Amino acid sequence: AVEQGVRVVESDPNNTSVGLGGLPDREGIVTLDACIMNANGDCGAVCMLENIENPISVARKVMEETPHVMLAGEGAFNFAIQQGFKATKLLTDSSKAAWEKWLEEAKYKPIINVENHDTIGMLAIDDNGEMAGACTTSGLAYKMHGRVGDSPIIGAGLFIDSDVGGAVATGLGESIIKVVGSHAVVELMRSGVKPAEACRQVILRVIKKQEWENIQIGLLAMDKEGNVGGYSIYPGFNYALANKKSNQLIDTKSYKKTWAN
Repeated sequence: AVEQGVRVVESDPNNTSVGLGGLPDREGIVTLDACIMNANGDCGAVCMLENIENPISVARKVMEETPHVMLAGEGAFNFAIQQGFKATKLLTDSSKAAWEKWLEEAKYKPIINVENHDTIGMLAIDDNGEMAGACTTSGLAYKMHGRVGDSPIIGAGLFIDSDVGGAVATGLGESIIKVVGSHAVVELMRSGVKPAEACRQVILRVIKKQEWENIQIGLLAMDKEGNVGGYSIYPGFNYALANKKSNQLIDTKSYKKTWAN
């Protein structure tokens, strides 16, 4: 379910932060990162993957068909082809035009999607309390070629422990990696902290230790009972909550009420 859920966004050329149509790095190359994790703790990931539309499905193949957790770059691409995936041009005309516009000034600092997300994360729980999660992204727009963020890193962009719960992250990956964001949220829930409060406490760790004024981070968590919550640095982070009774979009609380700029 989590694989199929995020594949929808990966295959949407109008979404410029995930999969097909993702904004490229500063060399004009679209590179994708993704990871997936199941209730047993099995996981798979790919990073810096080029020319494959659905990196989450390749990550699942890494989990199920190899003894490894992560494959990178050319090795990940070759594995995908061996598994039957088709090579696809990921740079759309609109994303190419945006990159060419960026080249006019070519500012070193990558663009952060301040309005909402630059990653798609998904958590699911079944009737037996078994959980799974997925996380996928094309990374920061105009990043240095070779840059990998938190999204394919188990414990940073995604972590699942069915005895406790799971968490996913979005925003500036470097800041999330530094606090091992998703794992930190799950460990707080292990000690009895509720999902939203666990997310808030990890955001506060970022704010205490890092330069945070011009970045966005959003964390989303679900415990083993299916309770959910999230928190972000700035407003604008929301998540879709679907169950047998309803399907709704929920805005999380944030540390700041307005953007710094």
